[in-house]
Amino acid sequence: MADGNDPQSARELSQFAENLLQHLQENFQALIDKTKLRMDEMGERIDDLEEHVTGLMTQAGIETAGEEIMVRFRLS
Repeated sequence: MADGNDPQSARELSQFAENLLQHLQENFQALIDKTKLRMDEMGERIDDLEEHVTGLMTQAGIETAGEEIMVRFRLS
């Protein structure tokens, strides 16, 4: 039976901890990448929505109000 103070056990525990931390780091990086991708996609959707709203406001004849609204929206 291996003693808990055995150098072999200490190395195994150290290796286990290192592997666990590496795995956690990889998962965290994957989560960061996925979040960044979703944020970029959301930014593109917001830009598209702004363009559509501006177009609709232009069609309705309220271009200047639309610009003021967009400026206020960006500042808030």
